[in-house]
Amino acid sequence: MNKPLAGIRVLDLTHMLSGPFCTMTLADLGADMIKVEPLAGEGTRKLLATDPKNSIDGMGAYFITLNRNKRTMSIDLKSERGLELFYELVKESDVVINNFAAGVPSKLKIDYDHLAKVNPRIITCSITGFGEQGPGAKRPAFDQVAQAYGGGMSITGSNANDPMRAGIPIGDLGGGMFGIMGVMAAIIERNVSGVGQHVDISMLDVQVSLLNYMATMYFMSGEDPHPIGNAHFVHVPYNSYPTADGHLVIAIITDNFWQNLKEVVNCPAFDDAKYDVQPGRLADKDFIDGTLTAIFSQDTTANWLEKLNAKRIPVAPVNKFSQALADEQVQYRNMVVECEHPNGKKTKAPGCPIKLSRNNEESFTPAPLLGQHTDELMCDVLGYQLADVANLKEQGVIG
Repeated sequence: MNKPLAGIRVLDLTHMLSGPFCTMTLADLGADMIKVEPLAGEGTRKLLATDPKNSIDGMGAYFITLNRNKRTMSIDLKSERGLELFYELVKESDVVINNFAAGVPSKLKIDYDHLAKVNPRIITCSITGFGEQGPGAKRPAFDQVAQAYGGGMSITGSNANDPMRAGIPIGDLGGGMFGIMGVMAAIIERNVSGVGQHVDISMLDVQVSLLNYMATMYFMSGEDPHPIGNAHFVHVPYNSYPTADGHLVIAIITDNFWQNLKEVVNCPAFDDAKYDVQPGRLADKDFIDGTLTAIFSQDTTANWLEKLNAKRIPVAPVNKFSQALADEQVQYRNMVVECEHPNGKKTKAPGCPIKLSRNNEESFTPAPLLGQHTDELMCDVLGYQLADVANLKEQGVIG
């Protein structure tokens, strides 16, 4: 396997989105991802499973996408024998990842303190809403809760009276992305120290970190920013504008771009010398945006893109999914890939955005059926005989 994480074995205890997105990406990069599920299966298996538009033979879009490149087995972790089996897997693994609520891993005896006694090199990662300790650690959390607590939702949308979450679930996905970074950092450090450690990812922490320079501006000014839609608080024009058949965005961040834009739109009102520099444009932001709205609405998006791109002006169409996923650059970068159901039926999904020059293999195995690899993993990883596996199934320890 020509993938960078080949040889790294991860036990995946995750469900829903933040954790599975983390483990999906690590699996895409070559980690041997073993999804450990309860006997009834993890809850994400049921999402969209009966939706005829968004499922294949009882497997919904969530599960097909987020669980590619994984093997699975089901274990009753609440039974003594099931926990013993899990510990046996931990001895043969590098990383254990979960996104249970704070306190659940320690209750189940699968937290770092317990697992490090089994395997001192083990790395554990928990992705929770608010972290595992602190006065707010027990708050229940889902994507929109993290977005709201994190501050970013207060500046999304067009006015302060109608707060709006991001269209993509950045609370969940952000937690998953930083989980990947945390796990990789711990793996690198283990190469030096020889021992594992715990990675504690809070979705709220991630949302606050993404405020970045805007948080620094708040600390400097003492003023809460407010939502301004697709506009910018410094650059003008920097906004979305309707065209005859859609919308486009332009981002004029230098005075040279402004001069090039003037040549394209040919508007005499823009020839005023005060607009040649950013402060003058910012002072008349509403006039400039209103004028451009009237101009751009007179022609199609494609025609404007051709004219604006010819002048090297930062511009983009506001793509629908159908347009974004069909973009020639997206296709060239292999960002639309085939995902399979175990029965061989196929659909398409986003690819892996991490492209490497040497370990460049990109392959995607089907999301597994519940317990599909139990026999294989019990025999090949733990060395059990099939008769022993059958006996454990009869006892309800594994499925």
